[in-house]
Amino acid sequence: MSSSLFPDISELKKKVVNPHITIKGYRVHTKASEKYVDVILNYPKHKLKWDGSVPIEYRRTGVKVETCGDIANHLQKAYILMSPENYHAWLEKQNEYWEGSRAVVTKPFFEGLKTSSWKCCSCELPSNPNFARRIQDLKEMGYTLATDTKRYCSKCKKNTTHLIMLHLPRGGKTGYETWSQKLRKRILIVLENYDVYDGRKSTHLLPDHKFSEIRWDENTKEENSDDMSVADIQKKFQLINNQRNQQKREVCRKCFQTGKRGYPFNIKYFYEGDETWPKNVSKTGKEAENGCQGCGWYDMEKWRVELQKKLNRP
Repeated sequence: MSSSLFPDISELKKKVVNPHITIKGYRVHTKASEKYVDVILNYPKHKLKWDGSVPIEYRRTGVKVETCGDIANHLQKAYILMSPENYHAWLEKQNEYWEGSRAVVTKPFFEGLKTSSWKCCSCELPSNPNFARRIQDLKEMGYTLATDTKRYCSKCKKNTTHLIMLHLPRGGKTGYETWSQKLRKRILIVLENYDVYDGRKSTHLLPDHKFSEIRWDENTKEENSDDMSVADIQKKFQLINNQRNQQKREVCRKCFQTGKRGYPFNIKYFYEGDETWPKNVSKTGKEAENGCQGCGWYDMEKWRVELQKKLNRP
């Protein structure tokens, strides 16, 4: 893995003083913007070795450790928490959590991953038409998962995507905001079922946050009340279909990782700024929304209007 993404691996190994932690290497999961240290955690007392990945950049729970010293400390904490001695207490807390949860569609995925061992997504986890959403739900609930897209599955007889859940304390919920069905219907009415991508009224549209959640932090998420004002709805949301929602998510992820802003229809136009993310604007948090201004994917209707003005000038 590129040294520009991680600190020196040999220096990290020197910093890790616990002889029962073996560093295998660094790894990055670009699609989820997650970084890991692949490790083997040895627990001689229990005659057990855990071969897994410890996230060192995991925005869902706010984890981001960058220096060798901080990563070494992070791994030592993970070693303690991942001890077999702590598993049953962790599982009891999770069972209590799920007893009060109405996420019945997502629960089978937790059940499949709760053993903290690698699970093949093709043959060892529930089949679901919205598989990615279920995994995202678990992350938004505060669970720590690692992904390996090229791990060999003895059942499938090939490399497949695997997931592993770490039995760490659940972090804060920093993912998507939620809204009631009543508010969702109201958003569609206020925005007049207008598809901002196609520029016409349509059906089967989704309320889309203009400000991409990949740049949110724990202070960004807000409550969406059923009586949200028309002005707030117009400022915060736009309507697109599911395909464009997925497309926008990939564009925003690439922007977050590379600092290069995307543009729809392959038209490199920005009504504010240019292709490069502003140097004086934070990558995450509420302030980051200022860096989205001018991008067609952020506010597609305003982008279209401003582009048309430019074309109309003599």
